[in-house]
Amino acid sequence: MGKPVCVIVPDKFKGSATAADIAKAMAAGARRAGWEFRIRAMADGGEGTLDALGGPNAISTVRAANGGEVAAGWRLDEGGLAVIEIAAAAGLQQAGGRTGNDPVHATTVGVGDLIAEALEAGAIRVVVGLGGSATTDGGWGAVEVLESYAPLAGPDAGYAVVVAHDVFTSFTDAAAVFGPQKGASPDQVRILTRRLVGLQELYLAQYGVDLSQLPGAGAAGGLAGGLVALGAELVPGFDVVADVVHLREAMAGANLVITGEGLLDAESFNGKVVGGVAGMAHTAGHPVLVVAGESTVERRESMEVVSLVERFGVERSWNATLACVQDVVTEHLRGIEIGRPRP
Repeated sequence: MGKPVCVIVPDKFKGSATAADIAKAMAAGARRAGWEFRIRAMADGGEGTLDALGGPNAISTVRAANGGEVAAGWRLDEGGLAVIEIAAAAGLQQAGGRTGNDPVHATTVGVGDLIAEALEAGAIRVVVGLGGSATTDGGWGAVEVLESYAPLAGPDAGYAVVVAHDVFTSFTDAAAVFGPQKGASPDQVRILTRRLVGLQELYLAQYGVDLSQLPGAGAAGGLAGGLVALGAELVPGFDVVADVVHLREAMAGANLVITGEGLLDAESFNGKVVGGVAGMAHTAGHPVLVVAGESTVERRESMEVVSLVERFGVERSWNATLACVQDVVTEHLRGIEIGRPRP
């Protein structure tokens, strides 16, 4: 009988290590324990989606969120799959962060430029990763750019724009939920909310799309809703990435699935990587090991959680994260009987 196999599918440890680095550390731990492994890069539609799907291989100069221009990296594969992260075209960090951003005037026009560039380059499926945006314009900037390309999905279009989201905020709540993170004052949040209400009515009147009943339409300051109004598909980001990297197929015949993130809490099971991986593994009958920097979650059915902070202390878990991850994986796998029948 061959060596047991684990599937390694972590998220990033924010502020400490990238998902790719965590995956390498987990793989080193598995190798040391005598296990074979399969690595799959994952993301949930937020920042990191582009890297998870291969990283940029093209750069386009587009209009920036707060004026001027920005060089935005994106990806186009030979099969016609394009991957775009809106943070590359309208990112909060590009706009000067929370204190430097102009939250009322920040626009998604550059995101529209980037999607149009991908379609003109021959993309037949454009995955738009949301996360890290400076904007709360309800997607209006992008909509003005892309109106001539509508519908953005369907047999009549010849291409599909897929909006990969990781939050379920409603369209008109986007300013209240995300505005303060982007530098909006209470008065500006009220201004932005009124604008979103007006845009929701406009999108219904102009395109026949009622965003009020669509969870996730408020993602990226309502950009998700604006693109949906033009016919784009709104899909949970985890599902989009899992499909592209063939995660379900990678789990076939595995003895264990290993995932993890920096902070494991209740939100980890609300459209995020760890929750999606654990759910898919549970459905397939695979046990799951979750390695977390810190955790407020107890063990769940078929899922064991190891907190690095609890295991190694705060200082070592932060300063030697990858070594800690490797040790945890090795210890856990060595505690499993090698060669037992696979589930």
